[in-house]
Amino acid sequence: MDQYAIKGGNPLVGEVEIGGAKNAALPILAASVMTDETVYIDNMPDVRDTNVLLKAMANIGVMQKRTGRHSVTLNAGNINSLVVEDDNIKKIRASYYLIGAMLGKYKHAEVALPGGCDIGCRAIDQHIKGFRALGAEVIIEYGLIKTKAEKLVGSHIYMDCVSVGATINVMMAATLAEGTTIIENAAKEPHVVDLANFLNSMGANIKGAGTDVIRIKGVEKLHGTEYTVIPDQIEAGTFMFAAAVTKGDIVVKNVIPKHLESIVAKLIEIGCEVEEADDWMRVVATKRLKTTHVKTLPYPGFPTDMQPQIAVALGLSQGTSIVTDTIFENRFKYVDELIRMGANIKVEGTTAIIDGVEKYTGATISAPDLRAGAALVLGALSAEGYSVIEDIHYIERGYEDFPQKLQSLGAQIELIESERDLQKFKLKIG
Repeated sequence: MDQYAIKGGNPLVGEVEIGGAKNAALPILAASVMTDETVYIDNMPDVRDTNVLLKAMANIGVMQKRTGRHSVTLNAGNINSLVVEDDNIKKIRASYYLIGAMLGKYKHAEVALPGGCDIGCRAIDQHIKGFRALGAEVIIEYGLIKTKAEKLVGSHIYMDCVSVGATINVMMAATLAEGTTIIENAAKEPHVVDLANFLNSMGANIKGAGTDVIRIKGVEKLHGTEYTVIPDQIEAGTFMFAAAVTKGDIVVKNVIPKHLESIVAKLIEIGCEVEEADDWMRVVATKRLKTTHVKTLPYPGFPTDMQPQIAVALGLSQGTSIVTDTIFENRFKYVDELIRMGANIKVEGTTAIIDGVEKYTGATISAPDLRAGAALVLGALSAEGYSVIEDIHYIERGYEDFPQKLQSLGAQIELIESERDLQKFKLKIG
């Protein structure tokens, strides 16, 4: 089983290129099935989640051609099945985006219930409510969400809670419904806006994405398009916190600064210097970090996907910080691993009370999910001595070339498979 071997203690310095946003690429890939014409997608991250979704789409007859590592041409003109249930698709949450896409186009879809990281309840009740409001029948049986409709008709839908997945799914289905759909209390995340822009480039009529009211006028059909996925705000934020945690100096390139405002605000609060330009940000940390309080919220609030990274940084700050996650109730599973490295953190429900320590020390730890895994890597890079990170398949779900990018910044990190590899790494590093 692959692991990361890490020797900590080096400040990370240099420039790193940020890839396409995984959370935007997944619904955009799913939405490509909504036309019979060819779709070309660029800046697609080459990560496990996108590759699993592409494989599932190939299995139902979507023609694919990889024109480069980060670009793909898709044609769904000859789909041969509306049932998606292979074993791999059950492992990713984005499987459910195929429901909205296929329901909109074919008025029928059967897709395996979603998986992904075990960070808490990912209820699909708002998705189901939205589909039913558009006129679809929805049942769950044999591990599948089954939807079908004679026709879809626009509706006024109020989301009981802000849900990115439900907003995206209902928006896709409503794009090819008759009449107008209004989604109130819609999610405002950048990847919701990116999907709306993608659908509009295919001939959809969607207005208000990025606000809490989205208006969709149904169209008869969509056409082919060429589209570039936005940069990944979470990958960018992770490298920005890598500078904070290791007392480094990192320039993240190919970013949209507007998407990073809540992250930048907290980096400045904890004592980092942040420089901003049109498409890059620079984060410099020279002194011991200060404390702050953090509450995760839907965009434009502080992202739940950045909660483990800031907690790792606050674990090294001077004083006591409080981190509350209002999005997922099970997002502190990494805390036990961080405590092995010397952190002083106490979790009470959805809140972590963090008393900063002078330093972390190396340990063998396990990644419990995607973002927490990346955060633990940051902790290990700041720690004194050697660490081994297990279960890195979680990290590979959403970070492309993670060890290589860290190496380019001066990190001592390597992919290993055995104890022998670890000993070789230690001999080489010295």
